[in-house]
Order: sequence, then C-alpha cells, then structure tokens
Amino acid sequence: MKLLEDYIVNRGKVIDGDVLKVDMFLNHLIDVDLLNEMGKEFHRLFGNKKITKILTVEASGIGIACVVAQYFSVPVLFAKKGVHRNVGTDLYTADVFSFTKGVTTTIGVSKNYLKPEDHVLIIDDFLADGNASLGLISLIEQAGATLEGVGIAVEKGFQSGRGKLLAKGCDLKSLAVIKSMDGGRIVFADGEDS
Repeated sequence: MKLLEDYIVNRGKVIDGDVLKVDMFLNHLIDVDLLNEMGKEFHRLFGNKKITKILTVEASGIGIACVVAQYFSVPVLFAKKGVHRNVGTDLYTADVFSFTKGVTTTIGVSKNYLKPEDHVLIIDDFLADGNASLGLISLIEQAGATLEGVGIAVEKGFQSGRGKLLAKGCDLKSLAVIKSMDGGRIVFADGEDS
C-alpha cells in the first residue's frame, strides 16, 4: 500500500537496525485518516471471506482492528495481556514472546466471545517473528473457530514471521513489507526504498 509506505519513509525511524518506530502515526499517536484507508484496503483484500469477528491483541492492534471492523460490520475482539479479574478465568490462553519488548506474556480471550461458529480475521500492526499472530491463531484453534486470514499493517519481511504463518496455511496479506532496514535505509519488498 503506497500510502502506508510513504508514511513509513517520511515519518518512521529505524532504531538499532531492527526496530521500526512508527508510533507517531500508527500505534501511539494515530492518524485516523491513514487507518481509514488501511481499513478499506483490508476489506478489499479479505472482503470475499465470511468474517464474523476481527481478532487482535492489545494494545497496538486495537485501533487498526476497529477501523477494519467497520468495513466488515463485525465486532472486534482483542486478546488481553496478563491476568485481569474482570475478564474471569474461563479463557482461551496462549504465551506470546514480544520481539519489541523481549518478554513472554500470556494473552487470553473469554470463551464467551470466541465460539466454534466464528470466522475470524486477525488484524495487527506488525509482523516480525510471528509470535503474536501464532498466539492469536492458537486462541482460534482452542475455540474451534475458523481462521479466515491474517492482515498485517507492516511486515518486517527479513524476519521469520511470514514463513511461520504460511507454514500453518494462513492467508496472509501485509500492506507494507519491508525487505531490509540496513543502515537505517528502508527498502520495501516491492523494490522501492528510502
């Protein structure tokens, strides 16, 4: 998606060679107009699927997921991190290692909100090593629901996430795929670079 790539090139920052900081428009300060265009694009990519729920993980994926959900007219379910007394204990859970934070966290969704009859589209802001998506897929599998696809805003194509998700048979679509960030220079898989 050229618009997202332009935002990354013009506003993103590479930190320590492997972390892309896009919090000034995507996942801290959120550019709603950009998210709206991303929502349209995800609907174009997955609109032929029977989607009953959008699933993401807190917190960075929630904004994008909510905009996408408007185009599908379905609810958003987000996996909570850690233990929350108000969610209860009747949960599907998975342990997820965060590439950015370097820690493992248990994520969970209430069994009341993810059912076998659900057809789920995962939406998330980043794909690096694929751990968040794999954790969400585990929740879907535990529920006996159907995974319809995985939509990613920004994929770091030089990391292992894509291979892991494709090995599970996922219909994976990323709006911007970064081939490399060597020396702070962002090169997209489609050949464009900054």
